[in-house]
Amino acid sequence: MTRRVELLALLTADAVALFGANLLWYKARFDWGWFSDPVNMPVPSLVWVVVLALTGAWLVVFLFFGMYRERYASSRFDEFVSLAKVITIGILVMFFFLFIDQLDPYGARSNLVSYWLALFGLVSVGRFLVRSVQKWLILHGKGLHRTLVVGWDDRLDELHRDVAAYPEAGLEIVGAIRLKAGDDGSADGSSIADLPRLIEDLEIQDVLIALGPGDQEPLLEILRLCDGKPVRLKLVPDFYSVIGGMARTEHMYGLPLIEVMPEPMPAWEESSKRLLDLVVSALVLLLGLPVWLILMVVIRLTSRGPAIYRQRRVGRLGREFTMYKFRTMRVDAEAETGPVWATEDDPRYTPVGRWLRKTRLDEIPQFWNVFKGDMSLVGPRPERPYFVERLAAEIPLYNRRHRVKPGITGWAQVKWKYDASLDDVRQKVKYDLFYIENLGLRRDLQILFRTITTALRGSGQ
Repeated sequence: MTRRVELLALLTADAVALFGANLLWYKARFDWGWFSDPVNMPVPSLVWVVVLALTGAWLVVFLFFGMYRERYASSRFDEFVSLAKVITIGILVMFFFLFIDQLDPYGARSNLVSYWLALFGLVSVGRFLVRSVQKWLILHGKGLHRTLVVGWDDRLDELHRDVAAYPEAGLEIVGAIRLKAGDDGSADGSSIADLPRLIEDLEIQDVLIALGPGDQEPLLEILRLCDGKPVRLKLVPDFYSVIGGMARTEHMYGLPLIEVMPEPMPAWEESSKRLLDLVVSALVLLLGLPVWLILMVVIRLTSRGPAIYRQRRVGRLGREFTMYKFRTMRVDAEAETGPVWATEDDPRYTPVGRWLRKTRLDEIPQFWNVFKGDMSLVGPRPERPYFVERLAAEIPLYNRRHRVKPGITGWAQVKWKYDASLDDVRQKVKYDLFYIENLGLRRDLQILFRTITTALRGSGQ
C-alpha cells in the first residue's frame, strides 16, 4: 500500500465512519429519545447539512492533530490511544462552544458519552480494517520500505536475520554498507561516503545503523551524510547512550529499533504553524498589494531588469524550489564574479536596493513561497545549491538545516548579520541547529516580533 493509497483509504474510512456516527447519534437522541426528550429537534431538511458539516469538521480536527501522518507498520493500539485523545479533545471543544446551550442538564453526560462512543467505535473499526489490509499486504511482501543497512561486517549478518524474522516490520533490505576496521581500528570512511548516492540510486526510505559502543565518529558521519535526505534513521538499541536525547525507542512488532531525529514538532503545533503561514502570507500579499505594485514600478524605473528576482534555493529534505524577491542588485551582479554573498556596502545595489534590504521589504515576494508551502514564515534561510554543496562539505551538520522548511526569517537572522564569510555561516548554523532542536510556536512568535522590530528600525542589511 503506497503512502497515497494509505492516505486515501484512511480519509475514505474516516469520512464514512464519521458520517455514520453523527447520523447515529442524531437518530438516538432525537428520533429514539434514548438520552433525553426529543426537544429542540432540528429542521428535518437541515439534518443532512449538519451531519455533513460535522463530518467535515472532524476530518479537519484529525488532520490538525496529525492523525494522517504516516504510521507505517506501527502499533494499532497506539493509534487507537491517539484517536481516543483527539476525539475527547474535539468533543469537549465542540460541545462547550457549539452545543452546550442545547443540552439539558440531566442528559448532558449521556449525550457526551454516547457521542464519544459512536465516534470512537465507528472510526476505530474503519481504521482497524485499513490497518489490517495494510498489514496483510506487508506480510505478503507488498509495499515494503526499501531499507539500507550500515554497520560492521560481523553485525550486518545478524541484522539481516533479525529483519527477516519480523516481516511485520515491513522492511526490505535492498543494500548494505559493510564497514571494515582500518589499521587504527576506525571505520573505513570510503564506504560511508557512498551513503548519499546509494540513498538516491536505491530509493531508500529507511537506514538501519548497526554500530558498536564507542563508534561516535562513524555515527556522526552517517548522521551528517543523511541530514536533509528523505529517509528515517534507526539504530540497533545498544547504541542508545551515544545519541542521548536525539532519539526515541520504538518496537516494530518485536524488532527493537531506535529512531534518530524524529519529527521535530508535535502534529498540532505543525498544523498551527502552517495555518499561521497561510493566514499571514495571504493578508500580507492582499492587503499590501497596492504598495507592492508601486515598489515594482519604482524598481523598474530606477534600474534595468525585472522587478521580481527568481533564484533556485534548497528547501526541506534537500528539494530545490524557485524563490522570489524584489530585485535589489543589477541584473549582471554576478556576471564576472559568479555566486558570491552580498556585503554591507555592496556596490551592486540598485538605487532603491539598499533601502529594500535594510527594511527587509525585498523579502515580500517570498510570502508567495510561504503560501505555496515551499517556505515558512520562520525557519533557516534557504541557500543556493552552489553554496549548499560547498558548505555541507566544510561545515559539520550543515544539512541538518534541511530537516524543516526554510523561512523568510529565522533565529539566525535576528541574532546574526548577513552571510559575508564562511565564519558567518558557521555561526549562523549554530543558531539554526538551536532553533531546530527547540522548535515551537512560542519561539516562532518571538522571532517574528524581533523581525518586525528590525524592519521598523531599518537596521537590516
